[in-house]
Amino acid sequence: MPSRSPNTSQTRHRRQISVMWILTISSLLLAAGCLTTGSVDIPLDQIWASLSGGELERETWRVIVLETRLPMLITAAVAGAALSIAGLLLQTSFDNPLAGPSILGISTGASLGVAVVMLAGGSLLGAGWNQYAGSIIGALAGSFAVMLLLLLFARLIHSGVMILIVGVLVGYFASSAISLLNFFATQEGVHSYVIWGLGNFSGSSLGRTSVFASLTLPVIGLSMLFVKPLNALLLGARYAESLGVGIDSLRRRLLIISGVLTAFVTAFCGPIGFIGLIVPHIARIALHTSNHSILLPATALTGAAVGLLCAFISALPSASGLIPINAITPIIGVPVIIYTILFRKRLYYFS
Repeated sequence: MPSRSPNTSQTRHRRQISVMWILTISSLLLAAGCLTTGSVDIPLDQIWASLSGGELERETWRVIVLETRLPMLITAAVAGAALSIAGLLLQTSFDNPLAGPSILGISTGASLGVAVVMLAGGSLLGAGWNQYAGSIIGALAGSFAVMLLLLLFARLIHSGVMILIVGVLVGYFASSAISLLNFFATQEGVHSYVIWGLGNFSGSSLGRTSVFASLTLPVIGLSMLFVKPLNALLLGARYAESLGVGIDSLRRRLLIISGVLTAFVTAFCGPIGFIGLIVPHIARIALHTSNHSILLPATALTGAAVGLLCAFISALPSASGLIPINAITPIIGVPVIIYTILFRKRLYYFS
């Protein structure tokens, strides 16, 4: 990489600190927006009283804040961060700016698991908690099945591009199975599955959100331990191997982390598109760096902000209820993808 003058390095460092502060403040403002936005108008002092345990004019407001809006913003932030980290790990690991959690078929595998529960076994599980728990178990089982299949191929095929192709093929196979299940399912089952497939940050109570966060956040923290090997990969596979980095082993570990994060998010929120693909590029553009020591935490923070933005937009008052998340993410994602295609070299040669 070309050498940089001290003034240039200081300018970039100040820029990165400013961006991190902007992301933090934006996330806090969006979180506040999620708490104050909805079909029910709740005064600000009553929202604060709900959070602090104070007295309320209407007790139903406390239920709305603590059991609907607060879980939604926590789920959105954690899911956005998790998908974004998964996307960054995959893009660096496979040296492909268009790699993302959905490209490997893990999201589709989770969708197949939920389809089996909702479309084939829905009548056995019934409604309520049984169906919710069954959907989560089905999504995790489908995700992990695809991930194990990809790990098997990773041991046989020592090519990142070929593993991505296998992931796409597995995704097509799972989509075909889902189509067959939809064809033979009841109308009620198909409707439930379609609603789940639109993506939703508001389907959990505070207790369920706590489980989701407690499972996902440690895996996000684990990804932060891979800063040095990820930076070595940026300089090429041969250079990384000369530093003692086992490329195949590293890719398997990164695939596992990305798969687990995607599985948890898909299980609890449905298949959320675009966030894992676009957020790493947004972070690179904002920070002007590919150094993972700053890029990893910045990507997680950016993902949380984007997730909160999607949750805020989805909760805007509407006669039809919440706007589906997957109706919002393409509006944000498509321009970023086009920019990435046009200016790939500029993105990937930041110091």
